[in-house]
Amino acid sequence: MNFSSPYFLFFLIPALVIFLRDFLFYENTDFFPKGNHKTKEMSYANINYTNHKISRYLFLIGTICLILSIAGPQFGSKVKKVERQGVDLVIAFDTSTSMDAIDVKPSRIEKAKYEIGKLIQGLKGDRVSLIVFAGTSHLYLPLTTDYEAAQLFLSAIDTKMIPNQGTSLSSAIEKAIETVKKDQNKYKVVLLISDGEDHEGNAIEFSNQANELGIDIHTIGIGSDLGGLVPIRSVNNDDEDYKRDKKGKLITSVLNKKILKDIAAAGNGYYFQFSNEGHSHLDLNNAIDAMDKRKINSYEYSEYEDRYQPLTLFSFIFFMVSFLLPTRKMEKIK
Repeated sequence: MNFSSPYFLFFLIPALVIFLRDFLFYENTDFFPKGNHKTKEMSYANINYTNHKISRYLFLIGTICLILSIAGPQFGSKVKKVERQGVDLVIAFDTSTSMDAIDVKPSRIEKAKYEIGKLIQGLKGDRVSLIVFAGTSHLYLPLTTDYEAAQLFLSAIDTKMIPNQGTSLSSAIEKAIETVKKDQNKYKVVLLISDGEDHEGNAIEFSNQANELGIDIHTIGIGSDLGGLVPIRSVNNDDEDYKRDKKGKLITSVLNKKILKDIAAAGNGYYFQFSNEGHSHLDLNNAIDAMDKRKINSYEYSEYEDRYQPLTLFSFIFFMVSFLLPTRKMEKIK
């Protein structure tokens, strides 16, 4: 048994105290303590103390039933079997400074966040996780079906999260494998989002390892074919200058499609690209919907049913009987 509003049960304490007091210490009540003796004698002679006592008990019982009804009793549970179909989706997000390039508007990282946000909105029963990486990789959000939380974490991603700069695609894939490899009964997918520039490590080897473990790796290139300048932002996020090499020349960050396509091929996945044209997340949604969905969990749970109605009816009956019960002595017909 459960109560939807249990705090109303505190009102039972004074009601029960009054009921027990009347039950144990009831005496004929002096209704007119300051009245004239003759008035009292005439008035009290017509009072039916037994009915008055019963009426008071009925009123208190009705009050107790009403309090219990307001507290929302729930019982008589029913059991449902719930099954959820989906995949475990790990999104590895490149946060290196090259993701600030503005060849994709408003910037590579903001475009990627927008498209992934739309992707998460379209998920149905899939668990999602977020990994951020630059020179190193970190699990940012564990696997969850709380898409609102995922959107909140996604909105906070920026290129200042990881001080150790670079683009360690291998460490991102390794971290993704660690996130999902423990569960052998789920279909596992990794989305690797990066511009692929200045990549470090043995990404192809880790992608092959993921494939052997049954983890598909899809890569998403973010950027244009011509590349773009990388702004250097101040503390207030105002554009002050653009990234330059040691000779003072402006650096153009170019999307490295080849490494991302090779990773996808080794990981039994596909390569996608986020650009200024169209809604790129739609292709991803279609690809995820087409994947083999496996049962993520199956469990039974009890759902309590509201049962306040009988107590409300009893309370009404007790109140009505209490009000209608005569408390005056019936005169005998001569």
